[in-house]
Amino acid sequence: MDVQVIVVGAGPVGLSAAVELRRRGVDVLIVDKRDGVAPWAKAVGIQPRTLEIWDQVGVIERALSASQSMLGQVMYVNGQQVGEVRFDVPEQVPYGFISLPQYATEEILGAHLADLGTSVHRGLELVAVRQDDDGVTATLRDADGQREVNAEYLVAAEGAHSLVRRSLGLTFDGDAFPEEYMLADVELDWSVQPGMSVRSSHVTDGVVDDVLVCIPLPGRCRYRISMLVPEELSAAADDRDGVAHGLSSEGPKPELRHVQAVLDRLAPEPTTASAMRWSSVFRISHRLVNRYQQGRVFLAGDSAHIHPPTGAQGMNTGVQDAYNLGWKLALAVRGEAAPGLLDSYHAERHPVGEEVVGRTVRAAREGIGAGDDLQTAVLRTAQLLVHYADSPIVAGDAGGAGPIPGERAPDATGLRRSAVTGPLRFHETLRHTGHTLLLWATTEQLWRRAQDVAAQVSAATRGHVHAVIAVPASLEVAAVAGDTLRDGHGNLSAAYGFGDPVDSPQAVLIRPDGYLSYRSATADATRLLAHLAATTLRL
Repeated sequence: MDVQVIVVGAGPVGLSAAVELRRRGVDVLIVDKRDGVAPWAKAVGIQPRTLEIWDQVGVIERALSASQSMLGQVMYVNGQQVGEVRFDVPEQVPYGFISLPQYATEEILGAHLADLGTSVHRGLELVAVRQDDDGVTATLRDADGQREVNAEYLVAAEGAHSLVRRSLGLTFDGDAFPEEYMLADVELDWSVQPGMSVRSSHVTDGVVDDVLVCIPLPGRCRYRISMLVPEELSAAADDRDGVAHGLSSEGPKPELRHVQAVLDRLAPEPTTASAMRWSSVFRISHRLVNRYQQGRVFLAGDSAHIHPPTGAQGMNTGVQDAYNLGWKLALAVRGEAAPGLLDSYHAERHPVGEEVVGRTVRAAREGIGAGDDLQTAVLRTAQLLVHYADSPIVAGDAGGAGPIPGERAPDATGLRRSAVTGPLRFHETLRHTGHTLLLWATTEQLWRRAQDVAAQVSAATRGHVHAVIAVPASLEVAAVAGDTLRDGHGNLSAAYGFGDPVDSPQAVLIRPDGYLSYRSATADATRLLAHLAATTLRL
């Protein structure tokens, strides 16, 4: 093989997939037909779950430094304020909402990938792909001509018009919205609170016939705004493959005068747009691929699902696709994956894509959070409620309090560790590339048993499982043990529903992507290893 994995597309999703593979030592070729990072402020909303992922990956500081906090949204109808939503998350969730232009996201992820020893091959276009039982062959073309590259696997993240998806003969069922829109990146001289987005619409006889959405961006009074397109700019999106979705590559671009006309009609107060950095016309479709995997080829991001941008779900869902796939694919490349592990990618992510497409279509018509209470709507938009409870690779006790197998591993504050002078968050212990085994012990005897279980599991999995032992703050015997976290305020035991074990420590096994793989009221090394062998690791 020329390379272990080819990633097609260097947008946020393709870069995320490449980073996940490179973190685990996989040899990756990532290609993109664009000559450089596009100046798009297209996907700009970054959800709390994506920030959790970026914390584990190692790019959180770069992202936060370049971002703008998203505090909420103010809604207006026919010039009157009709509501205000604050994007507040619970205290035990480590990050809130931010905005970050897509080009900044690509620059940050691309720089991190380069730090890991791999750079994007730009100006290199995929023109054909074929596969057999032994590998994948990609035909790539640049200014010097065509060449073939052989790989064990290929990840397609090249967008809504995916050549890979068409080459595999997969369906992409759905439809296009009739409306056309325009985007612009501008400055607005108004008094809207920094960090608040604005949605202003005009309704006639119960039908929305004009709309303005302003999302704050990093920089003074800077916004990414979207509006219905005027007739003079109407231009069909690139639908050469029957998919009318995305930015228009031809035709006139919106000018400041077009933007100003909409602001004059719909802005909640008089304001002037200036300093336009970028603009475009675009169309929206809602479609979902029938298979996220076929053989040795995987689809992620817009190659697999497209939908309205309501709630900033698209790019964030694609990043989670890549995060779900990366660790599994790395195990397969190294020959360490249990049979069926790669099949779980489609089993877990296709239902998520189906839910997101359906929800964003409803939200585009009825508003964000229709049918949910406010707290649930915020958590769902934050993508903190995504779960894999029906996955074939999760198992264990589902009763009682705390998260069940397949649900997101919650964070917890106020933890203490020997030789660390300040408090820790539990998610800090997840900053590695393997599984995390969390063991809960309430007595010295159980604590010692937990150490034995941790040592057995770590040795049998060749260090793939990193063990963390947690105890109540009152258990003084563990105060000086470096492998032990003391639950100073009870937040960890509450988050995970730990009780007072009698005969054995309690166990929660957390996957590399931050979801529960297994939990049991009895920490038994044999049963833990049997679960891993059946679902994840070739032991």
